[in-house]
Formats: sequence, structure tokens, C-alpha cells
Amino acid sequence: MPNWKEKYQTVLESKSPVKFIIGVLLIIYGIFALLTPFTPGSWLTFFGLELLGFRLAVWDKIKNKIFKK
Repeated sequence: MPNWKEKYQTVLESKSPVKFIIGVLLIIYGIFALLTPFTPGSWLTFFGLELLGFRLAVWDKIKNKIFKK
């Protein structure tokens, strides 16, 4: 039985439609939370973007600027 780290890694690396739907819903809810003052969940937008894979595109640029040689 794989431990939780291995299972989490396989879910993040998969191209599952469930992962796509959850990512889109998190982005929509995060934008809604940003526009309304009653919900403090706008940070969920970033989790949705990470599920869809946008973190990887931006992370390389940030990493190059921080760890510039």
C-alpha cells in the first residue's frame, strides 16, 4: 500500500478530468471570494491554478530571479 506522499504525487501528476474540474471550481470560488467581502477564500484561486498546472510555468521564472547566479 503506497503511503500518502506517493499517492498525492500520483494525483498531482495525473491528467484526470476530476482534477481539472476541481481546479476550475477552486478558481471560480476564489474569484467569487475576492469580489465579495464576506468570504475570505480568495487564496483558493492559487490552489486551483496549481491543480491545472500553471504553477510550473511561473515557478521557473521566479526561481531564476531568486537564485540568479
